[in-house]
Amino acid sequence: MNEQEYAGFWVRVGAALIDSILLLIVISPLMTAIYGMQYWTSPNYFQGFWDVVVNYLLPAIAIILFWIYRAATPGKMMLKLTIVDAKTGGQPSKGQYIGRYLAYYVSAIPLFLGLIWVGIDKRKQGWHDMLAGTLVLRNNQAVAVNSEPADE
Repeated sequence: MNEQEYAGFWVRVGAALIDSILLLIVISPLMTAIYGMQYWTSPNYFQGFWDVVVNYLLPAIAIILFWIYRAATPGKMMLKLTIVDAKTGGQPSKGQYIGRYLAYYVSAIPLFLGLIWVGIDKRKQGWHDMLAGTLVLRNNQAVAVNSEPADE
């Protein structure tokens, strides 16, 4: 039996926190190796080419690849969440995933209202979900229980 429900605001926040911690674990040593400890104390917001590549480009590629191949990021997988096409319930297209990632900026720029919208919407869609035509579902898989006593 496989029941599905819309993934709400707080479980999605939890998944985002897990993903952020995992990214921090990967990015921090890289940035320290490239720029040294002064990277963390410099008053400059932009440190150079590798700053953009490691902090923006690589996470974008990783997230989109996770979505394409697993329909979820590691945080979503840990919390048993999956991204689906809002019309068919199937796997979204690569274009939908790329559009969804870019639409995160649209959701975040106006005081994160598009992300907060997940807590308001009846289908738990943020603006990025609406723009990309996706939903995030929570998979609650029933586990078969053996009622017979175990052999000893």
